[in-house]
Amino acid sequence: MDKLLLLGDEAIAQGAIDAGLSGVFAYPGTPSTEITEYIQDSKEAKNKGIRSNWACNEKTAMEAALGMSYAGKRAMFCCKHVGINVAADPFTNSAITGANGGLIYVSADDPSMHSSQDEQDSRFYGDFAFMPVLEPGNQQEAYDMTHYGFELSEKFGVPVLMRITTRMAHSRAAVERKAEREQNDMKIPENQNQFILLPVNAKRQYKKLLEKQKDLMESGMTSGFNKYIDGENKTMGIIACGIAYNYLMENFAGKCPYPVLKLSQYPVPEPLVERMYNECDSIMVLEEGQPLIERLLRGLLNKGKTIRGRLDGSLERTGELNPNMVGKALGINITEGYDVPNFVAARPPKLCDGCPHIDSFLALNEAIEPYGKGRVFSDIGCYTLGALPPYNAIYTTVDMGASITMAKGAAEAGLRPAVAVIGDSTFTHSGMTGLLDCCVDNIPVTIMILDNDITGMTGSQKSSATGRIESICKGIGVEQSHIRVINPLKKYHADNVQVIKEELEYQGVSVIIPRRECLVWLKKKLAAARKAQE
Repeated sequence: MDKLLLLGDEAIAQGAIDAGLSGVFAYPGTPSTEITEYIQDSKEAKNKGIRSNWACNEKTAMEAALGMSYAGKRAMFCCKHVGINVAADPFTNSAITGANGGLIYVSADDPSMHSSQDEQDSRFYGDFAFMPVLEPGNQQEAYDMTHYGFELSEKFGVPVLMRITTRMAHSRAAVERKAEREQNDMKIPENQNQFILLPVNAKRQYKKLLEKQKDLMESGMTSGFNKYIDGENKTMGIIACGIAYNYLMENFAGKCPYPVLKLSQYPVPEPLVERMYNECDSIMVLEEGQPLIERLLRGLLNKGKTIRGRLDGSLERTGELNPNMVGKALGINITEGYDVPNFVAARPPKLCDGCPHIDSFLALNEAIEPYGKGRVFSDIGCYTLGALPPYNAIYTTVDMGASITMAKGAAEAGLRPAVAVIGDSTFTHSGMTGLLDCCVDNIPVTIMILDNDITGMTGSQKSSATGRIESICKGIGVEQSHIRVINPLKKYHADNVQVIKEELEYQGVSVIIPRRECLVWLKKKLAAARKAQE
């Protein structure tokens, strides 16, 4: 078959296309975004009619994927790790409903927080939901596991979580394709009660899920993704999870003297772990993210032997693994590069020159200055950079949609004025319900919805809010006279400051919509238009 040079994200996407995918459902979030974008740009996917539009948030995306699985088709859901939090309700419950058509949930974790709020490890979600987890160690495995994941899902009737990390998602390698598979025919579940989680049905389904765990563990013993590689030196055994196996082998040029358990499929293969414990004097656990396996070993096999890893300080407790970190933990003499000279100035990220958010923040800063600092709650998006100099305009960024609800709570505590700054895409992702709470309780908050016509931070994906913001706000209950649209340009600065001042004084719910296209998106549109004319 063909060989392609693919990112880890792209390998998953191509694997899904070749494995008979009927739909991918996602909300953009680094480092997962390229999976859906690859499918959207694929001529093969278009010819096969594979559905690949963006959803307004991760919860709606996962539920749509579950619905496609209900109809018997193969479906995939993609998000970054914090997106699993948004979709946690359908995630845990779908483990109990099970799947009809093959169903894969891809979560791209971000150790070292390259573009995220935390280092959350999605394997813990799979563990407590009793959902099988696949963790590829290279691009070929990512491709192969996608095929296998759909088969595993349909064999056992469960969703499958595929967990990758930033380095896996964004590094590139040659991938050999398998034969293409046709999409499933539509098929309604034979068990008519399977997806009805009334307690009487949920109890039966949950019992079935627990009964499948032994077989799921045994499938990991025979799939080839979990391997016990014996070694002569039994003073230490090494468990290497996912991409950490690559870091290990880089230190030994492909031949490790210690026994190695390459672990890429969960539930944890207990017989292989037990073998390593019995044969080796100590165990080193190499896992990207949080110490899931290390904790399990200390709990299951705390019989006196040393278990080393992130918990005992052999490896850094936070941050992304790399070959040098692994080599140091193993006591290998490594060669490191020079530290960055202290005279090299740091270059923090900044808003693009000409960004509409700049003029929005300048107007807001001037309007709110008489009231003092600490009154502006913000959200997740490009505009989060408004926290940095020279703007210093915002004071909170917690999670998607929290700006509005935190402003509401602060206003109820007596903070006046209380301002929320949220982007157009984030507003339809998870800000609308917070606005509804404000309207129901008639709380005096001023909400600025920064509308740049696109999901800017993740690469200019379509925003569900485009052309709908005013009607949404009016339908939720904001008075028409307090839905104000302004143009964030320098020549309108004085007018914009006046509008913001008026709404800060209003003792009710008001919405200000600074509206101007993202310049990066505008350049892409103009380039596409020129190309179409050629």
